[in-house]
Amino acid sequence: MSRVGFRMRSIPTWEITLFVALVALGFLIAAQVGSETPRVRYTSQERAPLIETATGLQSQQKALQGQILDLRSRITKAETSAQGSDALTRQLNDALFQARLSAGLTALQGSGLVVQLEDALQVSQSAGGADLLVTGRDVRTVVEELWLAGAEAVAVNEERVVSTTSIIDIGGSLLVNSAYLAPPYQVKAVGPADLYAQLATSAGWVDFVALRAVQKGIRLAIAEPADLVVPAYAGSVTIRYAQPPASPAPSRTP
Repeated sequence: MSRVGFRMRSIPTWEITLFVALVALGFLIAAQVGSETPRVRYTSQERAPLIETATGLQSQQKALQGQILDLRSRITKAETSAQGSDALTRQLNDALFQARLSAGLTALQGSGLVVQLEDALQVSQSAGGADLLVTGRDVRTVVEELWLAGAEAVAVNEERVVSTTSIIDIGGSLLVNSAYLAPPYQVKAVGPADLYAQLATSAGWVDFVALRAVQKGIRLAIAEPADLVVPAYAGSVTIRYAQPPASPAPSRTP
């Protein structure tokens, strides 16, 4: 028997197993490092083009919204141009106008309020810093309180609030309808002359100001312009999944 064969037989089995395991571990580590390299390159080099693309898409969205509003305005003029003296036609056009007004498809002008919300000045990365940021819940609360105070039309950063509008937190911004909005947030409302008086006496509004503005430092400003315009809703009016609420059963009297 040769010396080489003797030496191979003298090597313990556990050493061979350990050697194979170390080689396999080395291959796994190399594969892991290789798979992470493209991810690092993507996050560091591709972020700026993605942000630029998103900004460009938002600009295109604004332009398309302008075209939608222009086309809706033309349709309205075409529908009302042949009113004539027919009473039924006038009645139908008035009902159509009221329906558009209720759906937010018509801009509304008049007196009202502008409520501006900004993050607190002392925002930091420390614990509890998130409470110092304006959130979707804050904006929703302001919108709800304005409705309860008698507002006839409301918009958040020029996005009309309608029955299908959602206000959702997306990172450091808000998604309203289909638009991404950045702070500060201006909530416009057209309503009666006593809109501010009704708002100021609301228990919900008083609690909101005490909790978010006084305790947390959220910057809150209110203006009462003599005249402001709440723009028309420029989003889709197609509802895929909706059904009217069931009518309550008539009560029977004995």
